[in-house]
Amino acid sequence: MTTKRFLAGFLLVSLVLAGIVSYYASASPDGLEKVAEDKGISAKEKDHSFKDSPLGDYGVKGVDDARLSGGLSGVIGVGAVLLVGGGLFWAVRRRGPATADTAPEHDDTAPSEPARKG
Repeated sequence: MTTKRFLAGFLLVSLVLAGIVSYYASASPDGLEKVAEDKGISAKEKDHSFKDSPLGDYGVKGVDDARLSGGLSGVIGVGAVLLVGGGLFWAVRRRGPATADTAPEHDDTAPSEPARKG
């Protein structure tokens, strides 16, 4: 399998999970939320500052269909993560070859010759 085919498959699976399968995720609170509700901690919670943003609350603002809104939000999220992660990977990866000034003088990883008996 080539790298391009692997990346294309990874992208396809990511988009399907984010765009389609995420709709079927449980709406029940997770363990942390459940404990916070049981112990009364959640009574002190406040809305986050991004609640009214275009992608607030796991949906796209202005899209009335819940399935489409959540799917689009997931696909946009996957795209954003891939762009940022890919950009960082590209920035780190694009380093030039070692020059004579920065190359090590000898290879410490090469096995040394055994000592000769004299």
